[in-house]
Amino acid sequence: MAEHIYGSEGDFVKRMNERAAELGMENTHFVNCCGLDDDEHLTTAKDVALMSRELLLNHPQIHEYCTIWMENIIHTTARGSFEFGLTNTNKLIRQYEYATGLKTGYTSVAGFCVSASAKKDDIELVAVIMGGADSKSRFQDAVTLLNSGFACCSLYKDENRVALTDLPVTGGVQDQVALKYAGDFSYVSTDGSSLSDMKRSLELPESLDAPVEEGTTVGRVAYILNGQEVGESPILTAGSVEKAGYGDYICNVFHIFLL
Repeated sequence: MAEHIYGSEGDFVKRMNERAAELGMENTHFVNCCGLDDDEHLTTAKDVALMSRELLLNHPQIHEYCTIWMENIIHTTARGSFEFGLTNTNKLIRQYEYATGLKTGYTSVAGFCVSASAKKDDIELVAVIMGGADSKSRFQDAVTLLNSGFACCSLYKDENRVALTDLPVTGGVQDQVALKYAGDFSYVSTDGSSLSDMKRSLELPESLDAPVEEGTTVGRVAYILNGQEVGESPILTAGSVEKAGYGDYICNVFHIFLL
């Protein structure tokens, strides 16, 4: 695969290191694409978690593969085709009800490892175990971490958004513009705070000056918990308003006169 994508394993590994740096994996250095032991082939549990999060967030189709428990594979070579069965090495897929993936690993130096992902009540977590003494203990440790995470995490979703009214526009061919939220807002608390205490603060200008482009950020809703701002939801214009010219003003005068 490395040779097919980049022409050689060396060039592929170079890109692996570049991508690791882009993801903030500060303590990772790859020297091969297979993960076998090398004194300069290094990573940390945190960096594996960062890599796992990127995979889960931006390539969710990975779940279609890593949640398969057993599969028959047809291997075709010059000597013919051979069928053999594969079983998922991530036992959590069968043993832990919230498991969604992700990847196991083992070398004599790294020990038994797993990046375990799980989802419960719309909260998805990743637990990374490295240097496990045996296969069973890595899964037990991962479950302990995941259960601890689910116990201390709670999710806030703003499902009753502040209603947005049209914003006045001065000097435009229309005298107002509709507004919309840039997206949904959610917040995960890890310190046991009561999310029922979440407060919202709507921040908008009194008006806008034309011209106004669609999709322009004009305000926000700030979310405040225990006196601290924990996030925001940008507010955008849902349409555009062109600047009025002399002709537009004359038309407005005639319109008012006729009324």
